[in-house]
Amino acid sequence: MELKLILEALLFSAQKPLNLKELRETLTAAVEHAEDDDRVRELRKVKESELALALEQLRQDHELAQRSYRLVCVAEAWQFVTQPEYAPWLKALVGRKARPPRLSQPALETLAIVAYRQPLTRAEIEQVRGVNVDGVMQTLLERGLVAQVGRAEVVGRPMTYGTTPLFLEYFGLRSLEDLPAADELRRVVIPKPEGLATADPDLATAPPEQLTLPEAAAEPEGPAGEAPVPETATALPVAEPDNHRPE
Repeated sequence: MELKLILEALLFSAQKPLNLKELRETLTAAVEHAEDDDRVRELRKVKESELALALEQLRQDHELAQRSYRLVCVAEAWQFVTQPEYAPWLKALVGRKARPPRLSQPALETLAIVAYRQPLTRAEIEQVRGVNVDGVMQTLLERGLVAQVGRAEVVGRPMTYGTTPLFLEYFGLRSLEDLPAADELRRVVIPKPEGLATADPDLATAPPEQLTLPEAAAEPEGPAGEAPVPETATALPVAEPDNHRPE
């Protein structure tokens, strides 16, 4: 019995997508139910790389068969899905699933920054976008597309953010490496200012009332509080009155 056919049976019967680790654990646990089966004991030691190869072969088999369903890998987990062209009949059978509203353009821009540059702090996101992202980040966190993943090793230890498996599922991606031009965009250097006025580690800038401008150097005043004459100024000649009247 081929490994890919065993995997096909598991994925066909599973109630949720399965990743390589879960499939391998299932093959290992099968020994308890068929101790006398040499093939079952042999597959107990199968490697994840062998599983990945068998799944890819199975995916190609279903693609060539041109059936109404296909095998896909989304968010590092494998599952059978129906072909898009059969959607009208499936909606009539199971009903239309209510989907959350579409993401706004600012939300998509912020999500793209997180996806390509993660992990990064909220201040770094605002530095790239040039605007405050508090409201947008709250939306992405509530939708489960972004999550807190740790803290930055800088002063204040601000929280860092990254995408979630739901993000991959939302966009139908196998992994972050499937993002368009991922390698090229991640190598783009984002210049950082030498110093950033910050009241809160999670804020890009401090509130206006907490920011102070450096006082300008006081210039010396002339006598009686008069403004000094610039050094480059030159005195203009003053015409003397003519006391001789023509006769």
